[in-house]
Amino acid sequence: MTTYVAEDFTPHEADVLRRYFTNLDSPVFALVNLPEVVKGALFARYSRSPKSLRRLFLDEFVGELDIAGDQSIDATIGLRRAEELYDRVFFEYGDDSVAQLGGVHLACEQSSNLLTKVLEWGRLMSYLEQSTRYIAYDTRIGGRYRFYRDPAVLGSPLGTRYVGEMDRMFDTYADLVPKLTDFFREQFPKDPADSDFVYRTAVRAKAFDSLRGMLPAASLSNVGIYGTGQAYEALLLRMRSHPLPEARSYADMMLHELRKVIPSFLKRVDLTDRGVAWSSYLASNRSAMDVVAQELFPAEESPDEAPLVSLMDHDPDAEVKMITAMLYAHTDRPEAQVERRVREMTAEERLRIVDAYVGERGNRRHRPGRALERIDYRFDVLSDYGAFRDLQRHRMMTIEWQDLTPAHGYTLPDAVVASGHARDFDDAMGRSAALYDLLETRFPAQASYAVALAYKVRYVMQMNAREAMHLLELRSGPQGHPTYRAVAQEMHRLIAEEAGHRAVAAMMRFVDHSPEPGLERLDAERRAEIRRAGNV
Repeated sequence: MTTYVAEDFTPHEADVLRRYFTNLDSPVFALVNLPEVVKGALFARYSRSPKSLRRLFLDEFVGELDIAGDQSIDATIGLRRAEELYDRVFFEYGDDSVAQLGGVHLACEQSSNLLTKVLEWGRLMSYLEQSTRYIAYDTRIGGRYRFYRDPAVLGSPLGTRYVGEMDRMFDTYADLVPKLTDFFREQFPKDPADSDFVYRTAVRAKAFDSLRGMLPAASLSNVGIYGTGQAYEALLLRMRSHPLPEARSYADMMLHELRKVIPSFLKRVDLTDRGVAWSSYLASNRSAMDVVAQELFPAEESPDEAPLVSLMDHDPDAEVKMITAMLYAHTDRPEAQVERRVREMTAEERLRIVDAYVGERGNRRHRPGRALERIDYRFDVLSDYGAFRDLQRHRMMTIEWQDLTPAHGYTLPDAVVASGHARDFDDAMGRSAALYDLLETRFPAQASYAVALAYKVRYVMQMNAREAMHLLELRSGPQGHPTYRAVAQEMHRLIAEEAGHRAVAAMMRFVDHSPEPGLERLDAERRAEIRRAGNV
């Protein structure tokens, strides 16, 4: 059971949609019979649009396609495929590599910000999520605000209180969006060289960024996923074992839709001695660890104070090992011999090798090779949930996070204070915490829906230096949100100063330590407009 708000389509629209989407009335559906470039473009546009994927397809894509040849197709009743070979090789003999050969574009709409983190856990999948920077959450779907309504909570005596408190949080957000927009217009007047569209988009993004912390984790988002059958199987096994009922509900819908497209790859998911046993294993382990952790760290004991970012682990010999790895592929010597030679080098000799390996990086996309994967860093982070949402999507690392609660306090944006609306923000945070406390005893898994994105969450991020280069250069950019910029900048400082890996930090030439700019998205929107003009 879900609280999905279904869309209305005209008979003609439904006739078109049936050729390309596996259903017209569920929040989960697969895309079929479309060129890969169209599916990719749809998902790219999806992340910045308030529209559903099916509506986006009708409004902005179908007019550019030749759909006459697909008139006889009805994807909503499932696709017939010759699967005997897959059945024999994959299911009977368990050759998992075969399941890496079939991929599906899947949309999961109207999912909470808790569920999106579950969906985006896997490393071997691609995701695009609707952005709080471009979507105004003061708009409604089916006459109601965009937050997840858990059926169990709604059916309880707390249901009316839950909806009422959520509505008030969204009312405050909706009231402040135009006020912050006007404030930023006054603070950052329009440059005559900028178009109205560029300026308006940058100002609204600034307002949305400043206020996104007021949105509860129940806020709805649309997520586009591309993955192989093997990756979907792993995702579904985890979701079916998850304590959040929404995750289990979406797992059922996803399995139903995926079986219309790649049924052979997913036969094991709900077999008692296969997928069910695997999911039960994951669930029992989670429960056992919850019990052990609660015994060791009882709730009445307060956590220690912690900074924004702590460097928990690094290798004192990291730079020697990295330079060894840089040289290894260019010699015919054992690694031990190469390392001995590196240890005998002077600092200047080592830097010469590093400079040669890194080369002249013209931009952050020019990244050196896998020698940087020889060393690792482990960071403990305490940031607001909004920053976590953005950093969590980096998949080439290990990330673990704790439950979202109001216990660690929240981040109050400077712009909200400067605009004179701190009290409104604080009131919303108090409402969020009170609703969490009300839900936590009876609905512990669902209580986090009430927690606003400005509240802080703890998470650990472990990554090699190559991934660190990518993440820190990208997330420290002036167009980024101030909260995750601060995390990236502090990680870079810790690598250089606390770990003492100055050569590693120096390779990350595009980490930006500049102060917060006026309108973060202005330069990016200017460049986007130039690209659009070039395509005309």
